[in-house]
Amino acid sequence: MIGAGLPVRLKTKLKRKLTDAVLAVLVALPVAQVNSAEVEGVRLWRAPDHTRLVFDLDGPAEHKLFTLKNPDRVVIDVTGAKLAAGVDGLPLADTPIASVRHAVKNKRDLRVVLDLKQPVKPRSFALRRHEQLPDRLVIDLHDGGKVEEKTFEQVQVSGERDIIVAIDAGHGGEDPGALGPGGLREKDVVLAISRYLQKSINGRSGFSAKLVRTGDYYIPLRERVKKGRQLRADLFVSIHADAFTRKDARGAGVYAVSSRGATSETARFLAQRENESDLIGGAGSLSLSDKDDTLAGVLLDLAMTATMNASLDIGTSVLSSLGSFTHLHKKKVEQANFSVLRNPDVPSILVETGFITNPQEARRLRDPSFQKRMANKLGDGIVAHFTARPPAGSWLAANGNRIDRKHTITRGDTLSGIAARYSISIADLKRANGMQTSMIRVGQTLTIPSS
Repeated sequence: MIGAGLPVRLKTKLKRKLTDAVLAVLVALPVAQVNSAEVEGVRLWRAPDHTRLVFDLDGPAEHKLFTLKNPDRVVIDVTGAKLAAGVDGLPLADTPIASVRHAVKNKRDLRVVLDLKQPVKPRSFALRRHEQLPDRLVIDLHDGGKVEEKTFEQVQVSGERDIIVAIDAGHGGEDPGALGPGGLREKDVVLAISRYLQKSINGRSGFSAKLVRTGDYYIPLRERVKKGRQLRADLFVSIHADAFTRKDARGAGVYAVSSRGATSETARFLAQRENESDLIGGAGSLSLSDKDDTLAGVLLDLAMTATMNASLDIGTSVLSSLGSFTHLHKKKVEQANFSVLRNPDVPSILVETGFITNPQEARRLRDPSFQKRMANKLGDGIVAHFTARPPAGSWLAANGNRIDRKHTITRGDTLSGIAARYSISIADLKRANGMQTSMIRVGQTLTIPSS
């Protein structure tokens, strides 16, 4: 209590002086610019169906976006912001943006104008600071045409169809994924392996592989799942090269989805990291309401049971193939709640090709020859599974008994392991190759008889 025991007049005078003193101090203090932010960087990514413009901010900021006609423009007003980064070097050649202009509006706001070559459908959203990434303002300019439909046209499934494999290179664009020594980025490594895998699978009769991500741009996790379904894929395989808290963590691994928790602490950790991709790459606003998402989740959990066993079977075949040439983190398919694997009717696996935070494995993952060998072994495991269990109506189901399958021996292969992988007996395998003993050698090519 102020001035306890003093006369009322003196207490009133003391209160007035204290109030005046406080106001004087507040006036002297600099005004806090709550909405003030500085644009520290501007980056641009081109995807098949949209262009993404990202503003790196040193703090959160409010913004407003609108379009203008004759000529077509997109205008972004950022409240109380200043542009400290240059925009002249942005790669605009293959985008709908003709030029980028900026000015100060109302003496305090930043206005950015995108002059367009053609109309677009713009969308904007903010991303809060996450790990090493700053606050960001994301502008997505969706093309007016249907570019994506050319890439993801649905595959006709009548008659003797190909077995469709959807290959998802993790991360991309705004999301670099895990980082290794020397600036090695997961998104670059897995895109290279995915391209090799596509070539490997497309070289096999009765198979057709499609890339979900064809370049350096980000696709939200839900959209990756959706594109696998649009392709009517027989398998969705997501390729990664992740990090762990310990640099000595090493080895390839194969994962399937789980609705009951992770099978190990590593699986739980990796699933959590991968599920955070949308916080980094930016999924933007979702089209479903909360109620729809809840209902969809319940239906999804019911349907997932039908595909989980198939995912585990395929994963086992892939893991066996990988184990013939590289160290495995675990000798069984692990499970965790990976969002990108939550596909109700497409068997899905996630492959960790190695730990990019391990210096020795990072050197291998950077090497194109290792990337190609990894892809070929992935392809071998996928093809071996479907050759043993061809889907009804596929070309392989109708013609599999006429295919001369070949297997080239690599370090770690055993005759019993090869027989198990192709679901044949050791006796049949030896008979088809005129073998008297079970001795095999690296580089030897075996004929795999029909099961």
